Amino acid sequence: MSGAMAKRLTIGILGSGKVGTVLARLALAAGHRVLISGSGDPAKIRLIVGVLAPGAEAVWSAEAARDADIVVLALPLGKLESVPVAELDGKVVVDAMNYWWEVDGIREDLTDPRVSTSERVQAFLPGSRVVKAFNHMGYHDLDEGPRPVGAVDRKAIAVAGDDAEAVASVSRLVDDLGFAVVSAGSLRDSIRLEPHAEAFGANEDAGTLADMMARFDETERGRAVAAARGADASV
Repeated sequence: MSGAMAKRLTIGILGSGKVGTVLARLALAAGHRVLISGSGDPAKIRLIVGVLAPGAEAVWSAEAARDADIVVLALPLGKLESVPVAELDGKVVVDAMNYWWEVDGIREDLTDPRVSTSERVQAFLPGSRVVKAFNHMGYHDLDEGPRPVGAVDRKAIAVAGDDAEAVASVSRLVDDLGFAVVSAGSLRDSIRLEPHAEAFGANEDAGTLADMMARFDETERGRAVAAARGADASV
């Protein structure tokens, strides 16, 4: 979608639900190879992957992690501990996850405003280079959203991370998949993309999305985060 793709990548997607299969389709349409995994034996998802993301290869999670250039975590956040940590060592890992209490259960550790959920993902994957992206846009909007560079109705995806090279790699992928890129700062800053933030659910152009994140501190959620982090710093 960005024009001439610089390099064909192998994209590993851990999670074969709605977001995972949509991202698989977008990556395939952009000319990339896609390895996708579910929660166990790939035979369980091969049929549905063939229908929802024809051309993607259903594999074990460890294989998707090991053989991919970029790995996307598109599974429930509560299942983070099931991902293959060793195989993700040294990898660029895209955190597309959100905390949903209905799916993940009541988890105070995942709702603590002092720490973004992506910071927790990075702590669990210390050898990986974690980048937050693809979490704030609904899967229907992701599916329908790709537009070429220069299109007046091109939507934007926010990208946050602490490793500049990893952020650049993920930003190129976002562009390849048909979306504008908006910098969302660090993993700590990525709390501006989580549920209860204005940017969560955003299907907007780059300028509008950037404005949403810029005024985060003025919102009720932003003030709550600032108060919690300020209190933590004073301890």
